[in-house]
Amino acid sequence: MHKFLIHKRGDHVGVATQDISKNETVTGVYMDDNSSVEVTARADIPLGHKIALVDLSPSDDVIEYGQVIGVTTSQWTVGDYVHTHNIKSKRW
Repeated sequence: MHKFLIHKRGDHVGVATQDISKNETVTGVYMDDNSSVEVTARADIPLGHKIALVDLSPSDDVIEYGQVIGVTTSQWTVGDYVHTHNIKSKRW
């Protein structure tokens, strides 16, 4: 059973469809081709929040929906909790 969804292959984040616990290995499903990926969460991730699927450096673009949605404000590692503490919008 999956615990997060990824909108498009190539996205840097998935969205939790259930609460995810720290150190839990969870399955995510790509919505565009129904393939799956496993990630081990490095923190608790609440329902509706994002999990990192790739390692990124500070100031890297963040892709979701196949589009740049923001920029990292700190280093990311696969499985990190992605939220306002480590991503900011590029809109303002």
